[in-house]
Amino acid sequence: MNIKVILVFMIMLSGMSMNSQQITISGRFADAFTEVPLPQVKVSFESYFTEVISDSNGEFQLELENIQPAEYVLRIDKVGYLLKRIPVNIQTVGKDLGTILLQPDPAFEQNQQVSISLSDAELLLAESEFDNISGILQSSRDVFLNAVAFDFSQTFFRPRGLGSEYGKILINGIEMNKLYDGRPQWSNWGGLNDVQRNQVFTNGIAANDYQFGGLGGTTNIIMRASRYQKSGRLSFAGSNRSYTGRLMATYASGEEKNRWYYALSVGRRYAAEGYMDGTIYDANSLFVSVEKKLKEEHSLNFSAFYTPNIRGRSAAMTEEVFELKGRTYNPYWGYQNGEIRNSRIRETKEPVLMLNHFWAISEKALLNTNLSYQFGETANSRIDYGGTTLNTANGQNSFYGGGANPDPVYYQKLPSYFLRFSNNQNFESAYRAQNEINENGQLDWISLYSANLTAAENVQNTVYALAEDVNEDSQLSANSILSLEIRKNLKLNSAIRFSRLQSQNYARIKDLLGGDHFLDIDIFVQDEVGNTPGLAAQSDLKNLNRLVTENEHYKYNYKIQAEEAELFSQLQWTNRNWEAYLSGNLEAISYQRTGNYQNGVFPDNSLGNSEVAEFLNFGIKSGAVYKISGRQNIEVNAGYFHKAPGIRNAFLNPRQNNFLVPDLDKERIMTGDVSYRYRSSLLNFRLTGYYTEISDITEVSYYFADGLSGLERENTTAFVQEVLSGMDKRYYGLELGAESQITSTIKIKSALALGEYIHSNNPSLTLSSSTFSSNLDYGKAYLKNYHLPGGPQTAAQIGFEYRDPDFWWFGTTLNYFSNAFIDINPLTRTANFQRDYDGLALLEYDPVTASELLKQEKFNDYLLVNAVGGKSWRIRDKYLGTFISLNNIFNVLYKSGGYEQGRNANYRSLKEDMSRELPLFAPKYWYGQGTTFFANVYLRF
Repeated sequence: MNIKVILVFMIMLSGMSMNSQQITISGRFADAFTEVPLPQVKVSFESYFTEVISDSNGEFQLELENIQPAEYVLRIDKVGYLLKRIPVNIQTVGKDLGTILLQPDPAFEQNQQVSISLSDAELLLAESEFDNISGILQSSRDVFLNAVAFDFSQTFFRPRGLGSEYGKILINGIEMNKLYDGRPQWSNWGGLNDVQRNQVFTNGIAANDYQFGGLGGTTNIIMRASRYQKSGRLSFAGSNRSYTGRLMATYASGEEKNRWYYALSVGRRYAAEGYMDGTIYDANSLFVSVEKKLKEEHSLNFSAFYTPNIRGRSAAMTEEVFELKGRTYNPYWGYQNGEIRNSRIRETKEPVLMLNHFWAISEKALLNTNLSYQFGETANSRIDYGGTTLNTANGQNSFYGGGANPDPVYYQKLPSYFLRFSNNQNFESAYRAQNEINENGQLDWISLYSANLTAAENVQNTVYALAEDVNEDSQLSANSILSLEIRKNLKLNSAIRFSRLQSQNYARIKDLLGGDHFLDIDIFVQDEVGNTPGLAAQSDLKNLNRLVTENEHYKYNYKIQAEEAELFSQLQWTNRNWEAYLSGNLEAISYQRTGNYQNGVFPDNSLGNSEVAEFLNFGIKSGAVYKISGRQNIEVNAGYFHKAPGIRNAFLNPRQNNFLVPDLDKERIMTGDVSYRYRSSLLNFRLTGYYTEISDITEVSYYFADGLSGLERENTTAFVQEVLSGMDKRYYGLELGAESQITSTIKIKSALALGEYIHSNNPSLTLSSSTFSSNLDYGKAYLKNYHLPGGPQTAAQIGFEYRDPDFWWFGTTLNYFSNAFIDINPLTRTANFQRDYDGLALLEYDPVTASELLKQEKFNDYLLVNAVGGKSWRIRDKYLGTFISLNNIFNVLYKSGGYEQGRNANYRSLKEDMSRELPLFAPKYWYGQGTTFFANVYLRF
């Protein structure tokens, strides 16, 4: 019996072996418009990991072993072209598909406009957190992500409520997120759109081949010389957004003699003034890549890019200022000698060098080893109005001088300031203040120079100086990524990576504004009773009362050393009905501060090395796709992993001391999502539900507070460092994207995001400051169920698109946004809110009134209409195209974000201020842009 079973089994195996065979599929790709051969087209069978890339002649040959004769789906994928899926019935050992024409995707050029939206968001980065999740530029094949990239992004909408620190951006396999705050700095490679078209995007925590990835998705931008088809490209764009003009030129050689490849790209973006008043934009971009195929199995690529840029920043404003000056007003600039000069300039100069080695160990195994070095500086300018002069009398030191805040809309210069007392309103001064802001309202550079010249004439130091906060970084990163096809349906990805950052941080005098030298002390710091006068105010006790000139360091000077190492491994398995993966990582991160100045307030804990902040993180995630049929599938992903806080949230106040945040801990992330997808020739849609809990978050904020209890003094104001620790956040919602090809030329599409993003607990809040000796512990901040800020939590779209066979196209969308909330001030949600300066309870406190005062502001709903269209022409073997996009066609006014000020920290002061017709410290807002355009003309040859 057993012998019979064995024989039957062997016969079955033999039959399977006879029926399974090696299959070879071959063909050639060409552009349907120009008929030019297309290299670098990725060809694969769905449900199998084996894939090939077409050669310089557009030809490919795909081989699969031990495959059963049946009908399979051939997937053909190339950036800039419409995805093609071809059913192939395999009954013989070989099949030649002949020439396959790929249709260019005319909407692909819209990626240019998305880059502008990202730049706009980054300009606000220093003052808010309304930054888009990045890395969805090439995701236009997903209807929902297409809506996010091209329409929702203008409102600072965040997919699933997440900021860009939860996404990962890689270039040639190397992570580019900054260790300072975990966010990618897009300006480091801005203006290189032409050479960033090859992108691999993974949505959410789904499997990717390079590293464990991030909660908000992972993007790998492939910038290898051999991955660009032989072509040249010239383009010019005009806009009224961040910049007004952009020039770009790109050329890729394709395969040269001796198997060399090279690619070059240069660009320039500029604006004397962008959409916001006084926002200069001056950026240049350079990219070079050279690749050599050493042997059939080895390839070495070198890439370098440098994108120095200068950009003027703008500010949030109160409704009072908005009513006086309008949505484009910016107080940071003024005229000097008839030209616009912005006091808040962000200047980035950080070149990146990369070396990449690719080793095809076998047909089934590929090892990619990468090395990168990034260096340079980022500087943010500001006006320092604390210039003073030392006075020594009877052996005692004192300081005098200092200037008034030059901000033209500082609260003491607004009409509300002169109307603040209901029984003593100064209408004449309020009228004069209103006229001054209406007629001018800009930074008065002439008065700053005059004040410095007057001080010099009186043998005094400079009062006003233009200073810069500088981050001078050098980072070395290395990784090695293994991709191993164990079987045709089983794949292993593993990687190891390491990064070391040396970050020098200091303030620097940029311009003395006509003065000679600036005294390096902090005029706002008071000596404690009994101490030597003047010591607490010193920036560096090793250099008392130092006078600094232009380009010299002052105020603070420290170094941060950070290291990060990660091990990652992932298994992917697939068959005709299932796809599954299991992924894990182990990560170690450390930070240490080294102070170069001995600060006067913290003489014992500012100079030298701090303690080391160390984090050991691990993560695990898994997912599966069940293919119900060729048209339907269900996808599930789940994960639990850790995330270390960035350097920004690890130190209390690194500019002055070595203190780490007390009880510093890593974030713990638990997440999951379920998707249903349906795809047919008529209808294509995806419905996704997701849920995420992020716990033990630490956030450090800096602001000026008024109304602090527990100081045992009547002066209750201080510039504070606020630490929220043990904070939990919850994100859940639905995503829907659908499109229907009504006819061969007309498409209807829609997208919907329904989210709920809230604080899910009451974190602990402490304050520290250089103006009080010990930290203030206010216990719990009652934030539970308050909504998180960060753009609208509900967004919907319906759109129409027409594509003519004669290569012109037009589309328009109607977009609805709601459930956007202001960023609340946590301090007012603590016990401090009910206390007087002496720590005792406020007798007049009324819970009902307090509840109304602390109600979170919800912004109004709004509708935006956008349109985009373009045309392409074939000129012999060249390709000429143009497109124009219009955003917010009807010039709708809306708030894109805002925050409560921290000045009114207790019930009495907040109630008094909010009862005024014009509050002194009302919330500040960012307003969305009105009607804007972006037009582009390009020639490809």
